[in-house]
Amino acid sequence: MEGLRDRTRRAVRAELAGRALELFTERGFDETTVDDIARAAGLSKRSFFRYFPAKEDVLFGGVEALAEQVAAEIAARPAGEGPWECLHAVLRDWEARINTQIEVMRLIEDTPALRTRLLQKRDEARGRIIEALTGRGVPELEADLAAAAAGAALDTVAREWLRTGGSADRTALTDRVFTMLRPAFLAPGTDRPS
Repeated sequence: MEGLRDRTRRAVRAELAGRALELFTERGFDETTVDDIARAAGLSKRSFFRYFPAKEDVLFGGVEALAEQVAAEIAARPAGEGPWECLHAVLRDWEARINTQIEVMRLIEDTPALRTRLLQKRDEARGRIIEALTGRGVPELEADLAAAAAGAALDTVAREWLRTGGSADRTALTDRVFTMLRPAFLAPGTDRPS
């Protein structure tokens, strides 16, 4: 059970993220300082760094926890399931749960520092996913390829969602993109769909 300290920490992180997003949207990422964010949340700059190691991380605070949860769900999937089907099932479920804000996505797309930080966070997450797949007996090369392809699939979903102004069904897009890539992950000797 989560204690009061953990709930308080999570609430402060959410408050900082919300204030940061408001300021980034209003002023721009580069024009907003850590002091500005901390002041808007009623904290000191020093307190800000207790919750986030860098300004970029204020928008990506939940990525580490998400990666750990995704890896745990991959490990818990049925033993005979192929890596692509496993990733599709787990990531489809997450895509349905993620409440992505179009302002955040646009801000990331328009800000090189945020795109760079997102790529770093995704690389770390992909490493956890590869470990989870190899833990299921998937060869490392296949696990690496499947994780990279799944990341590219989710990037494609996000870009299409942005193109539609956030109106597209992200779960349906995820299913479509994973289905498009599925033939590449059929086991050797398996008939390809016609």
